[in-house]
Amino acid sequence: LDPLPDLNVGSDPDMLREEQKQAGQLAWKVYRTYWSAVGGVIAASIVLSLLLMQASKNTADWWLSYWISTLNHNGSTCRSDRSLADGVLPRLLLFSPGGLMSPLPAGPAFLSTNTSADVKFYLMVYGSIAVANTVFTALRAFLFAYGVVCAAEAIHNRLLDRVLKATVTFFDTTPLGRILNRFSSDLYTIDDSLPFVLNILLANIFGLLGMLVVMSFGLPWLLVPLLLLALLYHRTQHFYRHTSRELKRLCSLTLSPIYSHFSETITGLGTIRASGSAARFEGENTRRLEQNQRCLFLSSAAMQWLDIRLQMIGVAVVTGLGMIAVIQHQYGSVDPGLVGLSLSYALSITMLLSGLIFSFTQTEMQLVSVERSEEYATGLPSEPQHQNTQVPPAWPERGLLEFCGVDLAYREGLPNALEGVSLVVQPGEKIGIVGRTGSGKSTMFLALFRMVELSQGQILLDHLDISTVGLSQLRSRMAIIPQDPFLFSGTIRENLDPCQRHQDQQLLDVLDQCHLSSVLSRIGGLDAEVGERGKCLSAGQRQLLCLARALLTQAKVLCIDEATASVDQKTDQLLQRTIRERFQDHTVLTIAHRINTIMDCDRVLVMHAGKVVEFDTPAALSQTKNSIFHNLVGEQGK
Repeated sequence: LDPLPDLNVGSDPDMLREEQKQAGQLAWKVYRTYWSAVGGVIAASIVLSLLLMQASKNTADWWLSYWISTLNHNGSTCRSDRSLADGVLPRLLLFSPGGLMSPLPAGPAFLSTNTSADVKFYLMVYGSIAVANTVFTALRAFLFAYGVVCAAEAIHNRLLDRVLKATVTFFDTTPLGRILNRFSSDLYTIDDSLPFVLNILLANIFGLLGMLVVMSFGLPWLLVPLLLLALLYHRTQHFYRHTSRELKRLCSLTLSPIYSHFSETITGLGTIRASGSAARFEGENTRRLEQNQRCLFLSSAAMQWLDIRLQMIGVAVVTGLGMIAVIQHQYGSVDPGLVGLSLSYALSITMLLSGLIFSFTQTEMQLVSVERSEEYATGLPSEPQHQNTQVPPAWPERGLLEFCGVDLAYREGLPNALEGVSLVVQPGEKIGIVGRTGSGKSTMFLALFRMVELSQGQILLDHLDISTVGLSQLRSRMAIIPQDPFLFSGTIRENLDPCQRHQDQQLLDVLDQCHLSSVLSRIGGLDAEVGERGKCLSAGQRQLLCLARALLTQAKVLCIDEATASVDQKTDQLLQRTIRERFQDHTVLTIAHRINTIMDCDRVLVMHAGKVVEFDTPAALSQTKNSIFHNLVGEQGK
């Protein structure tokens, strides 16, 4: 087999610039984040229920030890008590059937009655403790399950809210695989793996505390070697934690390119097969999987390294405890019941200590997913969410649009996509926008909807600077028909009116105006499913449905981004006729793919290299022989 290339995250162009892993131990804010996600009251209740559960368990074990010690003591004095039973005086007997004061019966009858009463007493106390332990265990299980579900929901909602509010620049520079990685692998860990290992960790911590309390009562000498043992375990887990934590981060980091590559492959599957490039994509997918699996293999090897050392330490601990118990027994300075209980606990210390260290390191590994989720939930650039209460409800009433010295760059360090754009669009005016690819046509729409903030200048809508208007206010007052019609998986009604603000009759009216009535009746009415991204409809029908959605908004400004670029001539004519009829008094900006679709516009805006080079009526520009628009008309005429 060929040797694998060295793992180099930076060599992947998808990971080089943006996705960086944290280094070192987890910050305390990660633990605080999960604590607050569970809820302070719920988290404190879980800890209290764990403490009560372990205390009741240790109390039950101690009670059994006390019972055994009492039986041994009674057995040793049984013969001497039997010789004095005939002449004994009445004495105080708690829990005796005849009352508090009763004479001691003679001989075997007395011993039998006394033993029966003792058994009832000890069983009643032990049963009460067992019932209390059951109640605390059930309460702890319920609180823990409720708390981790609340934590998973809170982290998911915070992450989703931040991603939905992220800027367009973030989505332009972040591969889809990184976002999918957070919402799939990391959230799955928070939903399932983290609660599982955290539950084991908490049980081990309180179990160890209870064991130490019992063992220190039975074998006080144990405290000295336990301190040395604690230092040894701390050294071992510290060495392992550093490695396992970084391996977990590498596993998460190398998973994102797999998601990205898979998503891109599915999207372009037709092109890949047509060009005969399937083998190349299979090889790339294998290479990325190999990098991820190398991290997983090393993580598993590190776990085995830890497990072997914990087992060896545990064997040494059990041996030492046995020797200490024998030495104390020789001096007769220890209660035999407590010694037996301590040794029974010591025999299980190997598994408990190994489980504690393992669950602690695993919990820290899984908390890396919380760290990665919070990295997005708190660190993503988000769009401004303020609202302007001074905006009139009917704004914009006229549709007067002004660009004043607008400069726009998609990101810092990139050249301006718009530079010095200044123009005025009168209310109700129909403007056609043309230009070569990359001239800045679509960027004007991005600036108008504030998908990208301006570097300089301002845009006024009815004399109001749109930068002072809340984004939801601004975008809800305008309508757009995109070049690639987007439909949600759902019904016609849900796509037309997602917020359910209109009556069914209004929906039917706009569909009729967009010449979709026959299509609607054929597929089953407003409740008909459109399929994933509208696959049940043709491209032209999806475009007409987007037009119907724009009609419902009754916006004074309509933006059309090459809506007829991928439709047939008949659908193009339907779109143009509907727009002319329904948007007569509205301001319409149309990015043209076919020059003939904007020849009836009031004016034509010609863009080049992000600048306005021509802005006049179609007739005037067509007659100017050296104009760019004249050349475009001539090219399409050929």
